[in-house]
Amino acid sequence: MIKKAKLLDIAEALGISTGTVHRALHNHAGVSSVTKARVQQMAKTLGYRPNLAARYLSSKRTLRVSVNTLKGTTSFWDEVRAGISEEARALVMENIEIEYRTYPRLGEGEEEAFEAALKAGVDGIITFPSRPQSLQAWMRRASRGGIPVVCVATDAPNTGRLAVVSIDTLASGSLAADLMGHFLSGEGTVAVTLSSVAITEHSEKYKGFASTLSGLYPKMKVLEPLEDHDIETVCYEKSRELFKNHPELAGIYVTTEASIPVLNAARDAHVLDKVIFITTDLFPALVPEIRSQAVAATIYQRPRTQGRRAFRVLHEFLVEGECPSFQVTLAPHLVMRGNLDFFLQRQTLESTPQRAVGVPSDSPEMIDYFG
Repeated sequence: MIKKAKLLDIAEALGISTGTVHRALHNHAGVSSVTKARVQQMAKTLGYRPNLAARYLSSKRTLRVSVNTLKGTTSFWDEVRAGISEEARALVMENIEIEYRTYPRLGEGEEEAFEAALKAGVDGIITFPSRPQSLQAWMRRASRGGIPVVCVATDAPNTGRLAVVSIDTLASGSLAADLMGHFLSGEGTVAVTLSSVAITEHSEKYKGFASTLSGLYPKMKVLEPLEDHDIETVCYEKSRELFKNHPELAGIYVTTEASIPVLNAARDAHVLDKVIFITTDLFPALVPEIRSQAVAATIYQRPRTQGRRAFRVLHEFLVEGECPSFQVTLAPHLVMRGNLDFFLQRQTLESTPQRAVGVPSDSPEMIDYFG
């Protein structure tokens, strides 16, 4: 049986948003004639036929989506939420309401946010399940009630969730390991920091890192992971203790956004120039650390793209009744001093797409690279 082409198929084939495809196919404003022609040609090539029933239903009712995410200590979660908001706004002809339920830290307020979303009668939920086991009953309840749940940034297996959108965690860990081994010439003791081994994303990064390091650099030693539970003071104190107990430490891979407390601890312990640091994500406070080479490299998790894709998958299911993919895995991007300005420029363009001169927000060249 031939699979029916959908808006998402056209969007992914061209490297543009589903909102742009929607506007191009329905002759709405905000799309260049070149893009419109490309969309129409791709629709013809893929054999796209509009779902008239779905279009009618979506035009007559308001879709309510709850976004349950962590507040975070850097801009990562702000970027995820921005991506969700941008994708929702791109669907200018549809009635969509986004309800944000943000919890302060790991394990605090997460169940309450999910319960509140169910009581509010939302049509779908996008969530970061930092404690999959504690959310399992709630997510299964949502599934039984016909409320689709899309996980973002990390997965919650065996919970009845509809789909997951995340970075390739094993690839991230493996990339960090190969870089670390190269920087240290295949010898030395290294550490890994994470929020909690209970979080699928973090445990997979550690496994990927440890496995690749032992396979490619057998002379290197990986310590047991350091858990900071997403609390900056805990991260700082545990890092200071790590430097004190392991004077031989040669490198640290920070798997989360909590790299600044680790760097501050290293600076206060006078070992900043003696340890190789590979971090995660890209945010303002990390930029000078990369420029000064205190941080050798950072693994960028493309948070805005994760948010966009999560909303696309959920919206496709709510409107079309089908899920385009149950697992969307994005390739991580490596940022170092040499290409730092390139990524910073792109972040600026993403945050102010209408002000970007000469680079439209749906530029396929840019979205193919970052998207």
